[in-house]
Amino acid sequence: MANDTLIHATDDADQMNRLLAIMAALRDPQTGCPWDVEQTFKTIAPYTIEEAYEVADAIDRDDMPDLKGELGDLLFQSVFHAQMAQEAGHFTFQDVARTMSDKMVARHPHVFGDESNQKSPEQQTADWEKIKAAERADRAETRTLDGVAVGLPALLRAYKLQKRAARVGFDWPDVGHVIDKIAEEAAEVVEARDTLTQDEVTEEVGDLLFVMANLARHLGVDPEAALRAANAKFQRRFEGVEDRLSDRGKTPNDSDLAEMDALWDAVKLAEKD
Repeated sequence: MANDTLIHATDDADQMNRLLAIMAALRDPQTGCPWDVEQTFKTIAPYTIEEAYEVADAIDRDDMPDLKGELGDLLFQSVFHAQMAQEAGHFTFQDVARTMSDKMVARHPHVFGDESNQKSPEQQTADWEKIKAAERADRAETRTLDGVAVGLPALLRAYKLQKRAARVGFDWPDVGHVIDKIAEEAAEVVEARDTLTQDEVTEEVGDLLFVMANLARHLGVDPEAALRAANAKFQRRFEGVEDRLSDRGKTPNDSDLAEMDALWDAVKLAEKD
């Protein structure tokens, strides 16, 4: 079992080693937590994704106490994966930290090397992409879209695929062409709804969503962030409708679309005041 003194350490300098010791104790086959012991990379991966989104949510809400906790949860996910990797003889947490440090030093020659740091943001971005391209080549990722993770949320992956393709010139010349394509894809969805199978309808809706992600890119908008904000706005306004219904002694199940739609408009108007 991990060192008990370290597990209960209070000094700031000991906290990273303390967390690693706690993780090792949780995974101990004889004395650890049965749930933690039985986990695998695949079973923990969904929690890792969830924690990353909870970090983003805390940032969106500007909730610094919550952000502190969520960053800790996300850090724990890295520690969990590293512990399982160490048990299997793949790598350690120290290897993870060393790899990240080496990568950041290599990607910032204008900070850690002999290059000038008096560069424009655009030049720094271009240099960054050249370095990343070289790294992909070292990993034998020679195709334009190699390395865009399949496990990303679909909207974010669409954005990244389009951005990567645009680097080699495969892109619409301006936002007007993208809007025209949206109109075309929307018309195809309508046609598919009336004449095609459900699988074909699904494909056409996917095409429309893909072009919407491209519109966001052309407008300099992060589609994931935009959709998260839209989700939050919808929830806030719908809960406003529920509150107004409650004032009338009703719930949504007691209401109808006309009443709720009118209350929705009232909530929107109140937000503007």
